[in-house]
Amino acid sequence: MRHHATATTAVAAALLAATATACSGGGNTSGSTSGSHDTGTAATVTASPAGQDAQSTPATVTTKDVSPFGKILVGGDKNRTLYLFLADKKNQSTCTGACAKVWPPLLVNGKPTASGGADSKKLGTTKRSDGGTQVTYNGHPLYLFAADTSSGNTRGQGLNNFGAKWYVLGTDGKQITTSGSSSGGGY
Repeated sequence: MRHHATATTAVAAALLAATATACSGGGNTSGSTSGSHDTGTAATVTASPAGQDAQSTPATVTTKDVSPFGKILVGGDKNRTLYLFLADKKNQSTCTGACAKVWPPLLVNGKPTASGGADSKKLGTTKRSDGGTQVTYNGHPLYLFAADTSSGNTRGQGLNNFGAKWYVLGTDGKQITTSGSSSGGGY
C-alpha cells in the first residue's frame, strides 16, 4: 500500500508541474531540440522532465539488473529507467501533450546505440506527431518517468496513467509486469 501512495503522490506532483508549465507557457513543451539534425554517427537524446528544459546526452540504451525485475532497459540522462506504454501501437506513440510532460519520450537526433545487454537489432526510431524522433525497442516507443529523479527509480512501474499501464522492459523487448516492493529505490 505504501508503494501505491508514494507512486500516486509522485504522479500528482509530476502532473502538477506539467500543468503549471503548460499554463505559464514556460519550459520546453515539445520535448525536442531545435537546430539541424546530426547526420554523423554520434547521436544525442533529449527528454524533458516536467518543468525542465531538454538536456542532451549520448543516445545509448543499456541495461541494469534491478531487483525484483531482473535486467531492464535504462537510458537518457543519468541512465534512468525506460518504460513502454500499453496504449501505444507498434512503432507509434500515443503519448503527447500533458502525457509527454509526465512521461517524456526518449528522443534522439541521429542513430541510437545499444550497450550492455540491450540488443542493437531491437533498437530503432519512430517519428512523433510533434516532429521529434523517438527511440523504440522491439517496436515499443521508449519513455522516462518525470518522478524518477535519479538512476534506480522505478516509480512508474505498473501505473495506470493517461488511459493505459506503463511497464519497464526486459532485454527481450517485452514488458515486465512484476511489482517492485521498493520502486523508489536505487539499483
